[in-house]
This record gives sequence, C-alpha cells and structure tokens, in this order.
Amino acid sequence: MASKPKTTAPLKLVQEWTLTPAATLGSSVRAKGILLEVRARMPFPARKSLDVESGALALRMAEGEDTAFEALSALVSKTLDGIEALPVIPREVEDILTISQAERHRWLKDGRLKSAGTRTVKLRGRAKAVTFHVFDPRHIEDVLDRDLPSLWREDDAQAAAENRRRAAGKAARTRAGKTNQLAPDAQRGDALDLPLRGWDAFDLDGLLR
Repeated sequence: MASKPKTTAPLKLVQEWTLTPAATLGSSVRAKGILLEVRARMPFPARKSLDVESGALALRMAEGEDTAFEALSALVSKTLDGIEALPVIPREVEDILTISQAERHRWLKDGRLKSAGTRTVKLRGRAKAVTFHVFDPRHIEDVLDRDLPSLWREDDAQAAAENRRRAAGKAARTRAGKTNQLAPDAQRGDALDLPLRGWDAFDLDGLLR
C-alpha cells in the first residue's frame, strides 16, 4: 500500500523586518550576515523559520504556534535594535567595497582600512577557533561613499611602477659596477698583445743568451 504524501501545515504566522541601507550597506552578503547573527540568538530548532527575503528578515511559522511565534518575534526585534552598529566582517567588507582579499589584507596592514578589533569564532567542523579583524560599519560606509578603493588602487599602481623603476636603476648600476671592475684587466691584456719597441736590438746584444 502506497504511503500517503507528507503534508505540512501552512505557514500562516508571518512577520517581516525591513533591513535599512545603513544596516546592510547595500550588500546581500551583509544582509545574510545579519540573518546569521539573529539566528544565533534563537533556539536551534526554530532558526530555519527565519530567513532573509528581498532585503527583509521574515519569520514564518505554522498556525497554532502563536506563543512561540510571539516569543521569537520579540527576540528578533530586540536583536535588530541597533543592528546598524554590528561590526563588519571580512567577507562583508569585500562585498561592500568590491575589493579582493589581497587588497583587504594590504590596506588593513598599511592602515588605510582601520580595524575595529578582532573576533574569534569556532566554526562547525573545524578543530581550532578562527580569529579575524572586524570593522566599524561607519568607517566602511565612509570608504564606500568616498570611493576610496579606486583612489587606493591608483596609488598602489603608481607605487608599483616607482618600485619597478628603482629596481631597474639598481640593476643597471650593478651591471655598470661589474663592467668597471673588469675593465683594468682587459686593458692589461691588450697591452701584453702590443709589440715591444727596441726588442730586436735588445736581442742582438745577446743579453738574453
């Protein structure tokens, strides 16, 4: 006898929270990060009832779960209060500013991207915790608004060209120095090949016998 298809109760309890541009900074990766931040505060079995949809968090639960729905709604609202100040993590920075991982590392190292501290998390499936730099969202917003990555790339290109010019000049000076060291030996070799004046008369006197 064929089993009856499994039915699920319609998700009739729905509440949404719009994520402001100040919170997401225009990044879907940042929106996903906010979702994960909120989910982390929820009981594990209920986490999948919250998702991000078109720039908003949506909580969906089945009819009859009113008590749990109200408790979770209050929890989500409380967690989202002040979410605009949530530190920006590396993958979000790269998406917001449209930069590469190498650029993030370089600009963090030379101080153009300013760290707001570090965060340590234990990732599922990894034995060791991971520590990484986080960033103030207002600093990242300022970098984005002023289009600083474009300016920094130009500065880096000019610096790289200058470094290549200096390296080429240093190599040329090194080659010139080696050439000058070899010149006296070459001149002595040329002198030995020249005929000696008066040699025939000297030989006739018998002084070499």
